[in-house]
Amino acid sequence: MYAPAGVQVSKDFPIPDKMKAWVLGGPGELKFVDKDVPVPKKAEVLIRIDAVAICATDLDVIFDGTVALVQGGKPFNKNWTPGHEYMGTVAALGPGVDEYKIGDRISVEIHAGCGQCKRCRMGMYTSCHNYGLNYGDVDKGHRANGFTTDGGFGQYQINNINTLVKIPDDMSDEEATLVVTAGTAMYGLTELGGLLAGESVVVTGPGPIGLLGVAVAKSLGAYPVMLTGTRDNRLEIGKKLGADHVINVRNEKDVVAKVKELNGGKGVDYVLECAGAPNSINEAAYMVNRGGKICLAAFPHEQTNVDIRHIVSNNIYLFGIRGEGKSATHRAEAFMRQKRFDARLIHTHTFPLEDLPTAIRYAKDRVDDAIKVVVKMRGAETKKQAAE
Repeated sequence: MYAPAGVQVSKDFPIPDKMKAWVLGGPGELKFVDKDVPVPKKAEVLIRIDAVAICATDLDVIFDGTVALVQGGKPFNKNWTPGHEYMGTVAALGPGVDEYKIGDRISVEIHAGCGQCKRCRMGMYTSCHNYGLNYGDVDKGHRANGFTTDGGFGQYQINNINTLVKIPDDMSDEEATLVVTAGTAMYGLTELGGLLAGESVVVTGPGPIGLLGVAVAKSLGAYPVMLTGTRDNRLEIGKKLGADHVINVRNEKDVVAKVKELNGGKGVDYVLECAGAPNSINEAAYMVNRGGKICLAAFPHEQTNVDIRHIVSNNIYLFGIRGEGKSATHRAEAFMRQKRFDARLIHTHTFPLEDLPTAIRYAKDRVDDAIKVVVKMRGAETKKQAAE
């Protein structure tokens, strides 16, 4: 049985030497294999993964390779395991770890910076200058599980203690996988100003981050909060999460004019851009008032033309974020713990680990109106959970 030197284990949580995990071969080629259970080092713990959600970025990584960076290149054919939005139970402690105990339920952040570069020392660990330089034999301390180091589509994974977020017992496994999604929305709104009470906000794109962006903005006191998108069912979920107004862009000839109409004839203070469409940046720029702020939280799939003249002449601030930085997951989890919003509304489907390819197909092709698809590790039955 698993008992590495210097690692604290418990007879109450027996750990095998081998585990089942999915690894990425060529583009879209996933194989279910046996891998060694990883060993935590100083300031790391071993997590028994209980559930993991599928993110749109996982699909980019699996089918295109971007935005992962493994051994200096795309992650294909490197015995690498994707998946990053997971939660689980602390199963073993690395040397010197006393901040957590075996048996703690946790959710995780994706990024643990190296702690030594300029950005990490500023608290910007999602912008670590050593990104991608520690898979295999090179160890710079940086981890981005599911992007530069092995991720969560397996039974066990190691995490730096800086990436752990304790969760309450009454939070379900499925809801806990959404902490990092809410944390990404929280990070974007933090960069825009943090305290949003009385400020007007537009969220573009009712994907998981956009929907939870609505929830977080409303919880921070923003008013009005508007959500734009093309799918009425998702816009309705946005209403349940706190949107004061929803706009189906297919039904409006001029969505910018509609936003201004709903905001008393003027532009809004903030836009959280989660659509990633070619025209999204310019529409966001035209929606905000002079001196307003835009946060780009989506990964566009193509280069776009941007009206820089309009942005400069109107003193508009433009921010780009990567992931869930500056401990935003802790603030998001605090809101979820207090039931400030119900993140479970975006969870639609659950599959067992062995059926990951089907889960990915549901997420990729939006089968049965899938929004957030979750993979469970233990005793999961394939099911659909209606967003109610």
